[in-house]
Amino acid sequence: MTAVTDTVGSLVARAAAVAAMTESVPSPCISVCRMDPERVYCEGCLRTLDELRRWSSSSDADKKIIWALVAQRAQTLPTVQP
Repeated sequence: MTAVTDTVGSLVARAAAVAAMTESVPSPCISVCRMDPERVYCEGCLRTLDELRRWSSSSDADKKIIWALVAQRAQTLPTVQP
């Protein structure tokens, strides 16, 4: 598996765990803060610029929605073969 595939799998697994939380929803950030070439989402956590801006002021319910969007993006990314 490549680093990209590992990251995507990790984000999907974390998103599933977050869905069961009732409070203190953690950030998807993995300290790889760089936008994709099209500047659509962060390559580390797969959040959009708008989602990144809104995160700290979002409710836990809204954070769960963002996590669900992150999981959807992760599952649609092409896998990179070594």
